[in-house]
Amino acid sequence: MENFRIDLPADRMPRKWYNALADMGQMMKPPLNPATGQPIDPSALSAIFPQSLIEQEMTGERWIDIPEPVLDRYMLWRPTPLVRALRLEKHLGTPARIYYKNESVSPAGSHKPNTAVAQAYYNKQAGVKRLSTETGAGQWGSALCYSCAMFGLECLVYMVRVSYEQKPYRKMMMATWGGKVIPSPSDSTNAGRAILAKDPTCSGSLGMAISEAVEVAAGDKSTNYSLGSVLNHVMLHQSIVGLETKEQLKMAGEKPDVLIGCIGGGSNFAGFSFPFLPEKLNGQKIKILAVEPTACPSVTRGKYAYDFGDTAEMTPLLLMYTLGHAFVPPPIHAGGLRYHGMAPMVSALVNNGVIEATARAQKPCFEAAITFARTEGLIPAPETSHAVRVAIDEALECKKTGEKKVIVFNFSGHGLLDLSAYDNYFAGKLLDIECTPEMISKGLAELPKVG
Repeated sequence: MENFRIDLPADRMPRKWYNALADMGQMMKPPLNPATGQPIDPSALSAIFPQSLIEQEMTGERWIDIPEPVLDRYMLWRPTPLVRALRLEKHLGTPARIYYKNESVSPAGSHKPNTAVAQAYYNKQAGVKRLSTETGAGQWGSALCYSCAMFGLECLVYMVRVSYEQKPYRKMMMATWGGKVIPSPSDSTNAGRAILAKDPTCSGSLGMAISEAVEVAAGDKSTNYSLGSVLNHVMLHQSIVGLETKEQLKMAGEKPDVLIGCIGGGSNFAGFSFPFLPEKLNGQKIKILAVEPTACPSVTRGKYAYDFGDTAEMTPLLLMYTLGHAFVPPPIHAGGLRYHGMAPMVSALVNNGVIEATARAQKPCFEAAITFARTEGLIPAPETSHAVRVAIDEALECKKTGEKKVIVFNFSGHGLLDLSAYDNYFAGKLLDIECTPEMISKGLAELPKVG
């Protein structure tokens, strides 16, 4: 039995990004200046971002042209395939039809280059020499190192320490593309030194790594900061995933009933699902489901409030679901999902009931990933396994009800550099970690007082 693979012809690859801000009306509230509590002046972002990305962050224009040099790099791996998981369907005995969008075919093995290539291009056009960034599991860091190599930029990556230690091949991949990788928190920045002074054995967090990367960019005119998730322009660049998926579903004669993606900062989920928002907002019955880890449940157990995007309080205040910028998530293997907050756009849609969120523990996700690997052949990243888990759960529910739903999820990245996590699972060393109410209360107690 062959998988039903839908390949979009290269000449039908989208030439424009979709901006969901155009269809979100009054849902969004502006970032605030933490010193004044007033909406931030866009010019304040010019110290770390090029003007082109600042404009994309703020614009309400629905369609943004993809520059030809970006399209040229995209075509090294795009369009990516949409595949019907026939073997998984048969194994589950479900009447549901399951499709997955395979973003693991990019050079970095995930969806992350969709925005990394764009950000490297715009910074190169602005005359920037180096980009600094953070990375959790290393997928974003590797994507940016690859993209900087494509456009002749240097790349400095602060990698969350626990992932730096868990995933040595990620830092080797980044070094191969010319990147410099530093475990965070580090002694190379004021923010890192302050954290280590309080806790010399700190395992790190994305909020801490962001503080270090932003500090470097703010203090060096030749360096800009690059973020792999959370901000509006990142969601914009990732929309190519969902736009392709829509075309491929049309080619298959299908309409989605359920769309699923994992969420850490929100980029792969947004890029995959946001292009379907016009249909959802116009009354089409589509269940759009975001999946996060129980170890870092920013949406399902956090608070919708203004908060800093980083630990050292260097960023503007963003209205988002958050566990508090001081929250340090437990060291689960899904490092890309260990962020204290959620993208403001994703948060606003959850808050307005347009999309739903759920959380899953680590071990059931790995169980689902192994089922997927043994039926479909691909080994999911720990982050991606959360989407696989819920896709299987939805399909098994259809088995009970007899509903023939079309379930589509984003296979956001492969796990070929995360095999130590699978080894721990097989050895019985993988733990299910849940945040205690005390951990969440402690994090939320340090939210900034706004309004």
